[in-house]
Amino acid sequence: MPLLLTSSSPALPLPAPSRARFRVAASAEVGATGRAAPATNPAKDFPPFLPKAVERIRDRAAVRLARRIERVPVQTGFSKNPIQSSCVRPLKQQQQQSGDPVVLLHGFDSSCLEWRYTYPLLEEAGLEAWAVDILGWGFSDLETRPPCDIASKREHLYQFWRTYIKRPMVLVGPSLGAAVAIDFAVNYPEAVSKLIFIGASVYAEGTKDMTRVPKFVPYAGIGRLHCLLPWWEDATVNFMITGGYNVLNQIKQVKQKCLVLWGEDDGIISNKQAYRLQQELPSAILRQVGQCGHIPHVEKPREAAKHLIDFLGSDSTEKADQASSLSSNLVPMLSAQ
Repeated sequence: MPLLLTSSSPALPLPAPSRARFRVAASAEVGATGRAAPATNPAKDFPPFLPKAVERIRDRAAVRLARRIERVPVQTGFSKNPIQSSCVRPLKQQQQQSGDPVVLLHGFDSSCLEWRYTYPLLEEAGLEAWAVDILGWGFSDLETRPPCDIASKREHLYQFWRTYIKRPMVLVGPSLGAAVAIDFAVNYPEAVSKLIFIGASVYAEGTKDMTRVPKFVPYAGIGRLHCLLPWWEDATVNFMITGGYNVLNQIKQVKQKCLVLWGEDDGIISNKQAYRLQQELPSAILRQVGQCGHIPHVEKPREAAKHLIDFLGSDSTEKADQASSLSSNLVPMLSAQ
């Protein structure tokens, strides 16, 4: 289970939890390397639904991405009214022939801000990138306290895809987000063209494995901003008491081509699990990032982005090679006629 490590951003005040026994470690924000943002960050530049503490963030990449977060309505079968769901949308959606959209999930109890360093690099490469908050975490409006169990997370993501993306996507899941991605791809294979797993937490058997996590880990900086929303604790408790993810029996059901990306120095999930996952997936390649821990897209964003872009471009290269080979074979055939 990934822990939240202290970032270089100043600590933000965390409200005292109402359940004394509930202490949970959020995922993954380390290695904030952005330079200080300008001293003035007018509140009007940020979406009004973000906690006021966002104005104290000085990490330029986080500030830029936070300003792009929006809420869009997603209608589900378990909520009477649409859930105003937080995400970062691409500046321009591409035509279908330009490549599949890339949908970036996040880890346990995190948000789309986890992608603050890598998202711009993917956009610069011309990808149609979406950063989507998993139901129950991030910055969605959960005032009505909808259920946040696995089935609800799955349906919410499907309805988001069905409403806004509308064509097969490359689904990227870091840490626990990999379990979310596997569960989704097995249930809705028509919605997913490829899968990318980063430091995948897929061998835990539900929330019972959280007993190995320390009782309390201090929240700090960017990674805890969403924890200041009033429904954060209720949503996470709901997920915890409903059992969490157990995708052990789903891994071999995955049919899509996959990239398994891992930090060589991951101290949270052993990279031995990377080799196991590669072997158990029917069609997967493994890439490792040197001198990197659990979250390459935060610690080594340029290397992580390169691996993602290379993987997504591999099909185009294969198709071009096939076309070239076909053309070479046709020439002598036509000459003989």
